[in-house]
Amino acid sequence: MPNLFQGNGFPGSNTGSKKSKLVIIMYINLLTKIKNAQMGKKENIKAVFSKIDEAIVKILSANNYIDGFEKKGRGVKRILDVKLKYIDGKGAINGMKFISKPSRRIYVGYEKIKPVKRGYGMSVVSTPKGVLTNKEAKKEKVGGEMLFEIW
Repeated sequence: MPNLFQGNGFPGSNTGSKKSKLVIIMYINLLTKIKNAQMGKKENIKAVFSKIDEAIVKILSANNYIDGFEKKGRGVKRILDVKLKYIDGKGAINGMKFISKPSRRIYVGYEKIKPVKRGYGMSVVSTPKGVLTNKEAKKEKVGGEMLFEIW
């Protein structure tokens, strides 16, 4: 019997939206840029603006992992200009570990959120109340998607 369907046939089901995967890839790109720029002793980096990236750099700035950031431009041409921080010539970020990835999302309840590096680091969680650190999420008693750990 000949093949009645030309081409690929019926496409498979989509398990995750393209938009949510794009958001994850964007924040991973931002953090990778920051880490690589610190290794290269750069003064600052520029990254495409997104709300999740802005929330993440606010957290990094508040916890002294970067010296600050600035939003520049308007509309679709907005960028984040991130000023990197160095302590005695070494980057303020010693390491980071991505927990949720586009291929595997990790969700945790607030009671399962643990300290990072015995309290010397932090994890960042995307919650219904916004992007929070592990300490803020426990205090607010809210869980969510575990994005990354940094120390």
